[in-house]
Amino acid sequence: MTKVPIRRALLSVSDKAGISGLAKALQAINCEIISTGGTRKQLENEGIATTEISTVTGNPEAFGGRMKTISFNIESAILFDRDRDAAEAKALNIEPIDLVVCNLYPFKKVMEQGADFETLIENIDIGGPTMVRAAAKNFKHVAVVVDPADYARLMEELSDNNGALTYAFRQYLMAKAFNHTADYDAMIAVAMDKALGQKSLRLNFSQGLGLRYGENSHQKAVFYRENGDKHTLADMNVLHGKELSFNNILDIQGALEAIKGSKAVACSVVKHNNPCGLAEGKNQREALEMAWNADPVSAFGSIIAFNTKLTLDTVKFFELDNADKSLRKFVEVVIAPKIEADALKYLQLHKNLRVIEQDVNAMDYKHDYRYLYGTLLEQDTDELLYDKMDSTTLIPFNKTVNKDLVEFGLRAIRSIKSNSIVIVRRKNGVLQILGMGAGQPNRLVATKLAIEKCKENLRRECADNAAINAELGKAILISDAFFPFEDNVELAAAEGIRHIVQPGGSIRDKQVFETCDKLGLTMLLTGIRHFKH
Repeated sequence: MTKVPIRRALLSVSDKAGISGLAKALQAINCEIISTGGTRKQLENEGIATTEISTVTGNPEAFGGRMKTISFNIESAILFDRDRDAAEAKALNIEPIDLVVCNLYPFKKVMEQGADFETLIENIDIGGPTMVRAAAKNFKHVAVVVDPADYARLMEELSDNNGALTYAFRQYLMAKAFNHTADYDAMIAVAMDKALGQKSLRLNFSQGLGLRYGENSHQKAVFYRENGDKHTLADMNVLHGKELSFNNILDIQGALEAIKGSKAVACSVVKHNNPCGLAEGKNQREALEMAWNADPVSAFGSIIAFNTKLTLDTVKFFELDNADKSLRKFVEVVIAPKIEADALKYLQLHKNLRVIEQDVNAMDYKHDYRYLYGTLLEQDTDELLYDKMDSTTLIPFNKTVNKDLVEFGLRAIRSIKSNSIVIVRRKNGVLQILGMGAGQPNRLVATKLAIEKCKENLRRECADNAAINAELGKAILISDAFFPFEDNVELAAAEGIRHIVQPGGSIRDKQVFETCDKLGLTMLLTGIRHFKH
């Protein structure tokens, strides 16, 4: 049936927001309203006439409210096929119910309030899911609403269709209803497992968006949104540019991770999921320039993220209007919490550049999941930077002067693939990655790569090797994990590094400390490893 007239509705809701307004709209189209318990009481108090559920079921509400709607008469009125079963329904005195409005007992709410087991059991809805599933199954003839957010559209549909609902709207409501009951039962199942001391996990995702392809062009890919979350990557506000790719989305996550937790004005430049550039300061344009200059070659085709409103002065750094096209800086994505109108207009000079509003500080995730072959790994997100700052060398590490730079470096290292080394410095009040080595199976190679990148960058600003060594002497080398041997320390010292931060924990820590003392280095232990695989 294309359109279904709504002549009889059953309203039974736990969340009563907006229910009176909906009931009045139903009353205005001469729809009979059947209702239960607290819902009926609220509607009657507001002068809305209802039919008590017991007059339909033929039985009173019983057992402390455990039995209200479950009955042959109610489920039949919802479930019978209007085309095939009309004669049988008439013989059984079953009058059809055309609309079910029901949201379920607030199990999640009482669980989050720390309710005891008996209270949880009493907040498991039985009749509600039965009605919702019956109405959803019979959506060709019945509409079911489980979300108050759909009341406005429901009333609009009724108004536009002379008191009827379209097939497309009923089908939309049906899918939403089955998702609602599935999520509800999954939540209860996890809670019951927990009560037995067992761990279980049920994740639910929807709104799957087909991407052009995955990491490579021969791989298919879909981008899903996790239900129930308010600030997901799927909620990014894309203001301009071509469709996001699988790799773009991965790198956007990496770019946001790199600046998360920064209290200063921060900018990250990410390539292949690693921040090749990262800087913090007081000025956004300066932070961008310093982040970019950490690796201007790798910055080509990068993802750039900011944690403050993006200004025109900052984006002019990209020189998108330069008559010499070779001087225009090519980037794939620019992200900021807000983007000023004139900055957006300037960025739109590049027709394919994705321009996105997304506030990293609104994204608060406590767990990290990795799906492997038929299995799922779950861990806490890596939020703790350090649990100590212990100077271990004869020359003390100056924690007072360098605390902010150490914290900056630790935020950087936790977003770089292991094994990783990052070298950071302070220049003109701006904190900057000077060089990094990422994703190496050998920590010594990571150290070599980081130092070589530093020297490459410093050659652009230093007159000679002595000046380069002086700058390296003021920088801090940070390792994501302990040094298993002294070779990393020896290499760092030979290249001019004087200050090292690492978590510690190796059986050779003592030898590493002694080597630092012999070479005149300072070393700080943090006690926290930052592997990222």
